[in-house]
Amino acid sequence: MNIRSENGAGSTHVRPVLSRTRLTIDLLKREGGPFDIGAVVNLGPTQPRGRPPETEDQVFDPGGIAAAPDMGANRFWQLLKVVSSGTLAEVFGDELKAQRRGCAVDEGTGKASPGCVRLAKQPEIFINGWGKLRARVSDGTFDVDLSVTDLRFYMKDQQTIRVKIVENVQRRIKNGVGVILSVGLARAFQAQGDTARRHWLQVNNIHLEDDPTWQAT
Repeated sequence: MNIRSENGAGSTHVRPVLSRTRLTIDLLKREGGPFDIGAVVNLGPTQPRGRPPETEDQVFDPGGIAAAPDMGANRFWQLLKVVSSGTLAEVFGDELKAQRRGCAVDEGTGKASPGCVRLAKQPEIFINGWGKLRARVSDGTFDVDLSVTDLRFYMKDQQTIRVKIVENVQRRIKNGVGVILSVGLARAFQAQGDTARRHWLQVNNIHLEDDPTWQAT
């Protein structure tokens, strides 16, 4: 989940985390919670728990959340443009290395774990031969095939892909609609056949200029 914290000194990325477990789907607005694309949420008191590359982690108490009016689609898109970088290296630094068909940061290294990119070349969203939702992303240095974790593309089981939504989004991208990708590093794990634990890059959200806060219907 990529969230911005805005204050008088500027903006910083924040990843809200719970102290003993992962965030659950009931915290999403569609399930009665406060979190959503373009939502404004006051987390209340937080405790930093970040370490490279997950420097943005902030522990919060769900009971202390206070929701505010959403910022609106136009303001949200403008904010995305302000915080977006042109390349993956601008977000994650030199520690991001090509690995297999994707890229990753070694465990315990790196300067950031979430970010936004607005690339010169449009991405491609597709379902691969194994039935997994993927994104082809190229920024001039990296040409990668990344997993897509945006929950709007999935049914409530978080496994079954909403094929019509994939087709709709890809058609709009192909027609030239502006795209900003929220990208992030997964928690470290050692992939099969690998020699080390790494944080693998993935696409967390796909934002479209013609409907920046689009929802699955």
